[in-house]
Amino acid sequence: MNNSTIRKTSMNETTKTISFGAVALTLAALAFYLSGPPVTPDAFLDQGEAFFPDFTDPNMATTLEVIDYDENSGSVVPFKVTFVDGKWTIPSHHDYPADAQDRLAKTAAGVIGITKDDFRTDNVAEHEGCGVIDPLDETSLALGGRGQRITLKNSSGTTLADFIVGKQVPNHVGFRFVRLPGEKRVYAARMNIDLSTSFQDWINRDLMELALDEIVAVTIQDYSIDERSGSINTRDNISLTVGQDGWRTKKVHNGYVVDSLKMNTLLTALDSLSIVGVRRKPAGLSASLGQSQASTEMTNDDIRSLQSKGYFMTRDGSLRSNEGELQAFTTSGVTYSLRFGEVLYGSGEEITSGTSSSDNSNNKQSSGPGENRYLFITTNFEEKNYPEPITPPNTDFIGKSDSLLTDNDLINKELADVYADWQRKVNAGRSRSATLNARFADWYYVISAESFDKLHMKRKDLETKL
Repeated sequence: MNNSTIRKTSMNETTKTISFGAVALTLAALAFYLSGPPVTPDAFLDQGEAFFPDFTDPNMATTLEVIDYDENSGSVVPFKVTFVDGKWTIPSHHDYPADAQDRLAKTAAGVIGITKDDFRTDNVAEHEGCGVIDPLDETSLALGGRGQRITLKNSSGTTLADFIVGKQVPNHVGFRFVRLPGEKRVYAARMNIDLSTSFQDWINRDLMELALDEIVAVTIQDYSIDERSGSINTRDNISLTVGQDGWRTKKVHNGYVVDSLKMNTLLTALDSLSIVGVRRKPAGLSASLGQSQASTEMTNDDIRSLQSKGYFMTRDGSLRSNEGELQAFTTSGVTYSLRFGEVLYGSGEEITSGTSSSDNSNNKQSSGPGENRYLFITTNFEEKNYPEPITPPNTDFIGKSDSLLTDNDLINKELADVYADWQRKVNAGRSRSATLNARFADWYYVISAESFDKLHMKRKDLETKL
């Protein structure tokens, strides 16, 4: 074959290749024109979108409800905080006052930022494995795999967000499975929500508003009550006062002094008193205690309520508790009285808000896990510590310039200043005590055994050798 023939054959092959390529491109273009762009599965269409696009202002949220599921008991565990009638309360805990505005706003802001980052499944059979079964779903037979349902509403009751948070996504730190109630689709979503259903995280932790350095004296009345005879068994009465050389007490054993470290433990426990639960007092008892214990008139229901928590009225009308009491005296003249009542066993909701079994006074446990104790708090302003000073005979000094004040004017002005300072301190003390009593009046508190032990020390616990 000569060179001319070879060149002609090669050109024919090239021409065929180009022709085939052109036909292929034409067919591909025709196919694209007829079929449109590639189809995306419906499940992926909303990927990357916000779960709640209409919820944009975290301050709109005035109610947070979280539903957990207790697999051991097979029951739902609700927690709710809401803003009603000008105050934040926790309905799931007897409408106890909540310190919630900032925490709820942070939670709401985190919810606003949740997006459908990655579609995972729309197979209902996989909901249990993802942990997104609705805890309120009564049709599901599964005890495991139930998630945490979170609902946010505004002041009119309109739902702003409602979703179920499941397990952590494997190999994806910070991601959880998320599903909307009533829908099959499950997403992986990055969660950055400061969500706590712990009662202690939603209340004012500074319960008594008491500073450690204002405590000047402490009295521990160590006694118990024989409930059958109604008699009081007095074991000890320890009076502690502070001076320049530290804390001291009378009747100290020879060669012993007050242990400053143990005393600091007691004072710190007072300053940072933490409650683990609450119970509401009867309305009549709360109303009387909100003003002054001295004006208390007890009904039979009040008495039964008190006795069920370990508190008893004596014949002279004073209130006693079955494990003694402690008084803390302050520089402001306000005296705090802490009365230690009945032991309460349990954990979780049965302690924080109470259950029929944990609060049944006819079914008292003698032992068990999670020992706690009822606490009854009142305050009193000790006016006797602030005797009224002499008032000035006249107030002619008022309005005069300093250069025109006579000797009598100067004396009267000084008397007036002293009286005004006394009046300011007395009014402040009365107001503080009244405010605190109004706060404490509605509630029996529950404290841990650890807190009780730190507050209710024996004489031997407070003494140390020289």
